[in-house]
Amino acid sequence: MVELLYQKDSYLKKFEATITNIKEDKIFLDKTAFHPRPSGGLDADTGLLIVSSPDIKVNVVDTFLEDNNIAHKVDNPSKLKAGMNIVGILNWERRYRMMKLHTASHIVTAILYKKYGAKVTGGHITPEIARDDFDLSSVEKWKEALEDAVNEANSIISKCIEVKVYWLPRDEALKIPGIVKLAERSPPNVDFVRIVEIPEIDIQLDGAPHVRNTCEIGKIEILKIESKGRRRKRLYYKLED
Repeated sequence: MVELLYQKDSYLKKFEATITNIKEDKIFLDKTAFHPRPSGGLDADTGLLIVSSPDIKVNVVDTFLEDNNIAHKVDNPSKLKAGMNIVGILNWERRYRMMKLHTASHIVTAILYKKYGAKVTGGHITPEIARDDFDLSSVEKWKEALEDAVNEANSIISKCIEVKVYWLPRDEALKIPGIVKLAERSPPNVDFVRIVEIPEIDIQLDGAPHVRNTCEIGKIEILKIESKGRRRKRLYYKLED
């Protein structure tokens, strides 16, 4: 199994690893800090893989899940071989913007879940824009509910709350109310699960990168609100520059 370094340290920008396999333009490593799409709804990390001797540098143009592993798609795999030691370097600006939007998404989701029992029915996060779908079928004024949730989220963000990440036994974690807020996804069948907690605001099962403190996020700006069906009230937003 590949070691997921981003789950231990979301701020890791550079790491060392060994190539375990190559399939066409896909590189597999024994450990990685590259976060794959579509895990957590985030877009893929990009960056570089570097071999010091001989001097080889390739661009990681995509990262995705494949057969319970993480594939690093590169622009030129011809000089790479299994067994080579590499240094991986993330496109940090891209990753950090997604981390901020991801933590913002957790806050908005927590507010809507607490007020209306609304679960997430879809979503996607890019470095520029986030999209979240919520089941607000029981809420008549659902547009106002989304607007109010963003306003409340911005108030929470400004309080500079520490974001905690830790692991719990799966059975113990699933006893926590509201630990799963995704409508169409079951918790992973593993012994221990990763928890992301914003104290007194939110606690969720989550395997993707987050910021350490809410004040890193800035301010959420709504771009568009629309209905994509009874169980998909969609919110598009970004972070103010």
